[in-house]
Amino acid sequence: MQHFSLLDLSPVPEGNTAGDALRCTVELAQSAEAAGYHRYWLAEHHNMPGIASAATAVVIGHVAGATSTIRVGSGGIMLPNHAPLMIAEAFGTLATLYPDRIDLGLGRAPGTDQETMRALRRYMAPEDSFPQDVQELLGYLSDEPSGSVRAVPGQGTHVPVWILGSSLFGAQLAAHMGLPYAFASHFAPAMLDAALEIYRQTFKPSPYLDKPYAMVAAGVCAADTDEEARYLRSSQMLGFARLHTGKPGKLPLPVHDVRTEIPPHVLTGVEKALSCSATGSAESIERQLRTIIDKYQPDELIVTGMIHDHSARLRSFDIAAGVLRSLRA
Repeated sequence: MQHFSLLDLSPVPEGNTAGDALRCTVELAQSAEAAGYHRYWLAEHHNMPGIASAATAVVIGHVAGATSTIRVGSGGIMLPNHAPLMIAEAFGTLATLYPDRIDLGLGRAPGTDQETMRALRRYMAPEDSFPQDVQELLGYLSDEPSGSVRAVPGQGTHVPVWILGSSLFGAQLAAHMGLPYAFASHFAPAMLDAALEIYRQTFKPSPYLDKPYAMVAAGVCAADTDEEARYLRSSQMLGFARLHTGKPGKLPLPVHDVRTEIPPHVLTGVEKALSCSATGSAESIERQLRTIIDKYQPDELIVTGMIHDHSARLRSFDIAAGVLRSLRA
């Protein structure tokens, strides 16, 4: 493992506002920079009351302006929602303002429902244009665009582009195009083994990378004791269960026993989806993260986690940073 990084969805806890969430995001980014995290990524979600990072490029700019060295980027931008030129201009502007600090992770899914897609003014064609859109976007960020349309700012910025995925398609595309690849194993770990194998075995060197570079995502909830960590993690489990039963909302308050709050068949699915994770004291998460790193051999591990109490969330990622520094060494 060369680096460890942090993925933040700017969660909005119950009793808080989106403004509170964005202020907490800045404070967490500053703490992550001090703790040695390599990247701080934010993700695009729409029509979700519990996530404040919908205007992802705007939040990236705000975070980059409040920090000085940490890389800041998207994990990710949902490319089907946007014209490639507009993404090139937005991230070209960010890269111009914050040179050598901006990353652009791209997702293939719209990340929302059909009605919200219509509200985004994106009318989806029956064919999948994601590979063509990625190639078009890369062209806008290169030194010489292939056509007469130029991204200004954007042209010549060479913003690093990542392919994100939770299935085999992204792994195949990233390998074919010679791009770095990040797998969303923090909420969809089922195909992680197969995706990494495909990516590493079929990777083609490119002007962007001479060898494969794979990032694995893992959930983390750390505290001074295992019991406290399990209690804090219950907020994320409740929120995930509500989302997948059609009742999305703000991040719930933690509970001492999620089994009394989540039906057994739903809880089984939640535990499976969030299984690539580490929960507990520093000693406990070290064992769990070491298992993940030994098994998947990621070039980089990106951790994420939603905790209702902001100070406890800061503490969790600080504990995780200490563990990850030791594991990297």
